Amino acid sequence: MYYGIIMAAVTMFAFQFLFNRQYEKQCGSTLRAAAVFSFGTSLVGFVILLALNRFRVEFTLFSFLVALAAAVNNLLYSYCSIKSFGKINLSLYSVFAMLGGMTLPFIAGIAFFQEALTIGKAVCFILIAVSLVLTVEKGESGTGRRYYFGVFLMNGMSGVYSKLFKSAPYPITGDRGYTMLIALCCMALCGLILVFDKSEKIRITKKAVGCISAYGALCNIANYLLLIGLDKIPASAQYPMVTGGVMAISTIICFFTDQKPTKKNVASVALSFIGILALVLLE
Repeated sequence: MYYGIIMAAVTMFAFQFLFNRQYEKQCGSTLRAAAVFSFGTSLVGFVILLALNRFRVEFTLFSFLVALAAAVNNLLYSYCSIKSFGKINLSLYSVFAMLGGMTLPFIAGIAFFQEALTIGKAVCFILIAVSLVLTVEKGESGTGRRYYFGVFLMNGMSGVYSKLFKSAPYPITGDRGYTMLIALCCMALCGLILVFDKSEKIRITKKAVGCISAYGALCNIANYLLLIGLDKIPASAQYPMVTGGVMAISTIICFFTDQKPTKKNVASVALSFIGILALVLLE
């Protein structure tokens, strides 16, 4: 059942990128555009989770502090992403984002949360890392190492904060309550940015609102499902599975868009699929 929950989250993560891309086409990639997007997606996620939680808002001090740290991390990730798009190529951006999302929770789970390093985890990690490197296109260049290091670090820390929340010996809220706290903190931080940012205002179209709503629903529910998965599946196994799964589904989606996958893309997906099989069969 828990593997099914993770795959449902993976599918949502893969599709959310389509809405993010469409929003950027509509509104651009300025700091104000990113703050509006984050505020709107957090608001949508909060409303959905509030309904799922029977309109109860939960709070503990520890949960709030971790949620605040996670919200700051999410905004820094968005900022590094915006800056990196003008500095580095898209394939490098994707590799560093996905490697960070897999590597840091993998290391943290084993080093700090007493998760076992198994043959299946090691094989899966190596195969997916190789498959990610295969996606880098020749001839692409760019500068801005600090930005893609930021993308690597912040995307990875998102999973680490989730593991910290689930493992610390302090009173905590439920998974829905924690995800709602992150959304509230994100809205508060984005609100401050929008108040003090003096850049030109952006025009929000109906299509942009639709993209915000779809992304907010998919992203927040997917993150909530991953928290449920951490009850039974260690972070060092879950996050490599998420990375490989997102790669596979994103490649399948590309067959139905104007950006057809290359042979290297298909080969990288095959490697990641083998890695996930190794993780499941050799555990």
